[in-house]
Amino acid sequence: MDRLRLTVLAICALLTTTIDPFSSSSDAQPLSGAAEAIVSNAGSPPVSAGPNSEVILASTHAHSKIEVMAERDATEVAAILRRLSIRHTALPEHERIALAYSIVREARAQDLEPSLVVSVIEVESAGYHLAVSHVGALGLMQLLPATGKELAEKHDVEWHGPDTLFNPEVNVKLGTAYLRQPTDQFGSVSTAPAAYNWGPGRIKRRIRRGATVPSLYIEQVRAAQNRNITLASNRS
Repeated sequence: MDRLRLTVLAICALLTTTIDPFSSSSDAQPLSGAAEAIVSNAGSPPVSAGPNSEVILASTHAHSKIEVMAERDATEVAAILRRLSIRHTALPEHERIALAYSIVREARAQDLEPSLVVSVIEVESAGYHLAVSHVGALGLMQLLPATGKELAEKHDVEWHGPDTLFNPEVNVKLGTAYLRQPTDQFGSVSTAPAAYNWGPGRIKRRIRRGATVPSLYIEQVRAAQNRNITLASNRS
């Protein structure tokens, strides 16, 4: 459990630290020593699961809340932090930590792989939480306001207008739920990204008339996953 305790202490330290993501001239956003500890520990041999394999992580940050984190989730958070470190998210580091955990938490809640969710984020917005598309889709997972409002009502999330989607944790919660819908509808995780991008209705109509499912977006998401598998292996 020593490695797990170190991970938790490192995250707690990070959650009380604010770092300007644009303070470095390099493409990568700098990781503090605490974040580096999280990333380094992720490559260590796993600790056997047991009755204490979950820990309570309490943050003193203004938006903190008590979370329960399994060791496998701590490892996923570390992997996502590696990926976010090369993205200009416009988020201070403690918020990147919170975002990484949100991605894992919401992916688990929707029975999706965190790597799929973060790859969709990279393709949709390049990790920039204030992104706005030419059609008005907003935030990390590029949701249209009408879709966001509908999802917020369905999932009991407070809605304060379109700007709600610029909240990274809310955007990830709603976007991941939206990604789950086509997975259930079409019974295929591989088809889900295309339906996410094109809209489930359009994909359903294409399948009904015998047309192929558009592959470009699926390939982009897969490429993002493969790039980051390579990144993880190179840093291990």
